[in-house]
Amino acid sequence: MKAVTILGSTGSIGVSTLDVLKRHPEQFHVYALTAHSSVDVMLAQCQQFNPEIAVMLDEKSAEKLNDAFAKLDIRTQVMSGQNALEYVSSSDATDYVVAAIVGAAGLLPTLAAAKAGKRILLANKEALVMSGALFMREVEQNNATLLPVDSEHNAIWQCMPVGDEQQYQFEGKGVRKIILTASGGPFRDADLATLDTVTPEQAVAHPNWSMGQKISVDSATMMNKGLEVIEAHWLFGLSSQQIEVILHRQSIIHSMVDYEDGSVLAQMGNPDMRTPIANTLAWPERIDSGVAPLDLVRAGQLDFAAADFDRFPCLRLAYQALESGGTSTAILNAANEVAVEAFLQRQIRFTDIAKLIAQVLDNLPANNADSLEQILEDDAAARKRAHELVN
Repeated sequence: MKAVTILGSTGSIGVSTLDVLKRHPEQFHVYALTAHSSVDVMLAQCQQFNPEIAVMLDEKSAEKLNDAFAKLDIRTQVMSGQNALEYVSSSDATDYVVAAIVGAAGLLPTLAAAKAGKRILLANKEALVMSGALFMREVEQNNATLLPVDSEHNAIWQCMPVGDEQQYQFEGKGVRKIILTASGGPFRDADLATLDTVTPEQAVAHPNWSMGQKISVDSATMMNKGLEVIEAHWLFGLSSQQIEVILHRQSIIHSMVDYEDGSVLAQMGNPDMRTPIANTLAWPERIDSGVAPLDLVRAGQLDFAAADFDRFPCLRLAYQALESGGTSTAILNAANEVAVEAFLQRQIRFTDIAKLIAQVLDNLPANNADSLEQILEDDAAARKRAHELVN
């Protein structure tokens, strides 16, 4: 039986992971659950799954959770803070680590899991966006297993040549390019002149997926896809010219691999994150995810279109940051996190998100990304500059 730690258990990926785990109690048990401050949800999860440890990043929330545990005689140990996240990620008591914390906050605990040689089920894009070369080096040097949970990267993984589980580079294996599909979000058909007046409520109303606010806005701007381009570069060892993004509004084909012999392999399924979660939990086997079988007749027509950089300038910025190299992608990510939060707080317009990110990239020089200290320093500088531009 495998012990599982879920970083970010109260978010959408964490909840979906627990749904898959409860279907297979003979194969998995929960070692640790972590969250930022969602005490009520964490309490309910601990009552159901009885983990050994529950971590709240926020100290006051940890105190509230501990008080609730005492009243209900729940034996789960409560811990708090960044060090606790890294502890449960690297503990000898856990086998698998589901990295589902949204944003830069997920970098350090995911890196700790890599250094400890864990199987990492990666749903946190920022670990690779911020520190791709450093992170992949730790994975390889410590014999960790890195499996992508993002539906697009998981689709690519399933369509790539079969090989050693530790081999993440596919150069020379007949791969011409990979094709990441994107729904296009809620504004894929909107008049460009109307995007200035988009509200947060409209931006988070994704047509196909149920996700948190931040990632929903990223989907609307297509920054989410831009971050996936950067992530794919590090996961699969392909250049930016070998990573194409196309719009596919139905979200049935999750991504494709184009081979030199003319074959194009696609992974298909209903848009439900439990599929890639189950795939990475059981790999190389297959288990029931709870997802309804795909009915292609009912799905009907599958549509595709080119990704328009005029409509989605954030996608262009992501490609540019990847090609610039160094800490450019960390700066991009930090500026985006600040810009999205400012938009959700109604401090800036939807169309200002890309403009703010571009300004930060123009204002800050990128540095070599070989050290974690430099990455975090540039991340902090980008956040500071982005806040200054918002205010």
